[in-house]
Amino acid sequence: MFTLFKFLGNKRLIFLMFGLICFFILMGLTLGPRVPMTWPEKFVKDSVSWTQGLFYKPAAAIAGFFEDIRELRVIYEENKTLKLTLTQYARDTQRLNELEAQNKRLMEALGFTERQRQTNNYIYRIAEVVTVSTDPYNSATTINLGDTDGIKENMAVMTVDGLVGRVSKVFGFHSNVQLLKEITDTDNNSKAIAVTVKGNDDVFGMIESYDKSGELVMNKVDQGDQIKVGDTIITSGLGQVFPKGIEVGTVTSIGPGEFGITQKVMVKPKASFTHIREVFVVEVPEVK
Repeated sequence: MFTLFKFLGNKRLIFLMFGLICFFILMGLTLGPRVPMTWPEKFVKDSVSWTQGLFYKPAAAIAGFFEDIRELRVIYEENKTLKLTLTQYARDTQRLNELEAQNKRLMEALGFTERQRQTNNYIYRIAEVVTVSTDPYNSATTINLGDTDGIKENMAVMTVDGLVGRVSKVFGFHSNVQLLKEITDTDNNSKAIAVTVKGNDDVFGMIESYDKSGELVMNKVDQGDQIKVGDTIITSGLGQVFPKGIEVGTVTSIGPGEFGITQKVMVKPKASFTHIREVFVVEVPEVK
């Protein structure tokens, strides 16, 4: 038994010495000068490179395909986000423009009411136009003031530029406004407007119709009344509907009236009858 263990121990020593010899041989080969590759090495190298190329090209193409899909997905999401941002920006810009325009109109309205306070004791109730009907047989402009706000029929309605109409119907919280061009139409509900010249109360006339050219026709002007082109026409207050002093328009032309005994005066309205946003309902304090 002792002899067997001794033999195995010597065998391990022999293996260790053989391993050291191989190690030193490898070190000598690697540390020495490098000689050109032999043809077996070149063959193996070329074979491995060609085989790798066979697998690399399809793998690279597949990887590139999926990479392109991923990039397209990223671009799609970026474009979607960009479109949403542009839409939001356009909406915000439009809203800003609307608010700026509204602020400008309200500032003009505020300045107008301050000026009017210095000239008369009328109460100007600002109202917003909520609906406009374009039906030629049943046209109506609705404002957001009604009976609960003290609005009554036949109250004058105007903008900062001038007279636009009168209140035709009153409801609880809304009212219908009959525009100036509708008031002077030749129908059963037409109401002539008693007017005069601003700064010359001796002139008297009646606006009775609305011409197709977009001008008001002022009739019953006496031949001796001093009126000229460019004069400002205002309400005279004699018609018991429209209070005195509201600007109506500007004289554009003067010609002979009916039978040549009066003058026919064409008046261009001060106020526009389209795209009305805010109006003033004129309340005249009752005389005690």
